[in-house]
Amino acid sequence: MLTSVDLSDYMLHNPVKVLADDDVFVAIRKIIENRISGVCVVDDEERLVGALSELDCLRAILSSTYNQSGNVGKVADFMTADVEVCSLHADVVDVASDMLKKGHRRRAVVEDGKLVGQITCRQILRVIEEFNAS
Repeated sequence: MLTSVDLSDYMLHNPVKVLADDDVFVAIRKIIENRISGVCVVDDEERLVGALSELDCLRAILSSTYNQSGNVGKVADFMTADVEVCSLHADVVDVASDMLKKGHRRRAVVEDGKLVGQITCRQILRVIEEFNAS
């Protein structure tokens, strides 16, 4: 039974990311190409500064359309800056429980303030499937 599993064994080690100064269309392209629902936002030193979701991108596009502006804007203008994170060796069960409680589908993994990975519901389901098959 799944009781205590180290997060680093199951996280995505190279999550899709964009810079805060990138144009929103850079993020949209990465979201579409990678078939994901959002991206991590980092600074030039790989420190996590936020997250940008598909809904944030839609908000940016609609805002630009409404204002009849040809410029959609930068990722920093539409990202969520206050994101939940977890540590590299957090317990998967604890992280999954907190994600469920808060209604989050993904959680950035940081070490010394730098983005080192991401855990998603899909990775957690893989952990459960693996332990169930044992």
